[in-house]
Formats: sequence, structure tokens, C-alpha cells
Amino acid sequence: MNIYNDIHFKKLISAYNNEEVPVIKSVLLSKYEDRLIHGMSTRLGGVSEAHLASMNLSFSRGDDPEKVMENHRIFSGALGYDMNRTVFSDQVHKTFIRKCTEDDAGKGLIRETDIKETDGLITDCRELPLMTFYADCVPLIFYAPDNNVIAGVHSGWKGTLAGIGAIAADIFEKDYNCDKKKLICFIGPSICKDCYEISRDVAEQFIIKYPEYEKEDIITYTGNDKYHLDLQRACKSVLMDAGLVQENIEISGLCTCCNHEVLFSHRKTNGLRGNLAALIMLK
Repeated sequence: MNIYNDIHFKKLISAYNNEEVPVIKSVLLSKYEDRLIHGMSTRLGGVSEAHLASMNLSFSRGDDPEKVMENHRIFSGALGYDMNRTVFSDQVHKTFIRKCTEDDAGKGLIRETDIKETDGLITDCRELPLMTFYADCVPLIFYAPDNNVIAGVHSGWKGTLAGIGAIAADIFEKDYNCDKKKLICFIGPSICKDCYEISRDVAEQFIIKYPEYEKEDIITYTGNDKYHLDLQRACKSVLMDAGLVQENIEISGLCTCCNHEVLFSHRKTNGLRGNLAALIMLK
């Protein structure tokens, strides 16, 4: 964890101890607070219990639906958006990205949804909160300031290998006429390289497609047919290859596994966990 995020994390815990709801934010995206609302939850500040404690924002983890709804009320109150308009993703580790419109408002939270097998949401509609879910995979939160377009994208190892970040960038350019060189992306908290051991077959898929990853130390062989993968840096590499510029890409550096008492981690808890959420909305 770098110094900036260590200080930032201590501030989050301090805020929680003073009865504020902790929210992780991007430095780059925070420069546009007059235009958008964004943030990622922690596992602190909610009402869920046991291994779901306490800010579980997912209905798919066996939680009491009333507690999940209350968590959404708390989180939306902390960020300042209308929870009843929130659009949920339906993540399956693929690469489909849904172009959301006003007709999608509330789908997944208060309305039945037709958004299926969808790992990314993108929109140019105002006051339409987009929400994606995490517990080790990488949140990619995008903003195109030139044409006022946002997206939230879920990038696990399968999505990263398939270049879902680049697919999102292409949609910004082709469907919304955005300049990739102005596109901003926050790479949010996820499992770090030291905690993320992968098998040879997964590593070989990355090395075949991205041979430079070994040289750049994004993938490291650790013996016994095991490797370690730096998902956050791999996502940045995908974005750079897609045409984003380095100064517009922010890596959080926070590890969900190292910080499992504050962030949900699937690997650390062997699947006994809730879900964090990343949200972005145009004002």
C-alpha cells in the first residue's frame, strides 16, 4: 500500500469511528465533483451481520433483503444520490457492456431487470446511478469530461485477459464520440499481486496474449506451477494499449485481501463475504 493510500485509509477509519460512512474516492474523479458523484463502499457502516457485516450491498449473497435495502439507503445518503434510480450490473466475468438510458432507472434494486450477463454499464444520462459489485476483482470507473459520459466496469482475471477495459474505451470513442486521450479511469481496490496466486494455465493465457507482462513483472513465477498476477497493473496496461494516457489513469493501490477487515475479499474468506459496490452518476 503506498503512502497516499495508507493516509487515505486511516482517514476512512477515523471517519467511521466518528460515525461517518466511509467511502473510497478517486483523486482524479474528485476534480469533477461539480459534474458527477462517485465512490466505492467499504464493509463498514451498514446493518448486515456475521460474515456479511456490515455494508453488504448485494442481494445475491444470502443476506436479509431488508438489511441490504437499508445498506443502500445508508450508502446513497452518504454519497447523495437517489437509490431508487440505481442501475445494477449482472456480472458473469464476460465483456458485455450495457448502454444505459432513462428506461433502465431502478433496474436491479426496485425493478425487475433485463440486464443480464453484463459486466459494465455506460451512460450519458444525468441522475442515473450506475452500480457494479466487487470482492477482489478490479473496479474500473470511467469518466469522459469532453462529452460527459460515465461507466462502471467489472474486471476480474477473465475480463482483464479479454480486454474489457479496452472494450469500454472503444464504446466511449465510437458510440459517444469521446476522445480516449481525455478519458479518465480510476482503478479501484482489488486483490494485490502478493495475495493473488494463479495457476499455470491462467498465467499461460496471459503470457501468450501479453508476453511483456513477465518482463514488466505484472506476472511472476513463484514455483510449483504457481504464479502471481498484478491485476491492477494489468488493467492499466490494457487501458494504455487502448489509447488512454498515463496521467489520466489512477491506481488505488488498495488490496481487498490485505484489508479484509475493512473490504470484502472472496479469496481471504473462502467466499464467505458480502459485496462492495462502486458507483458513479452524472449530476
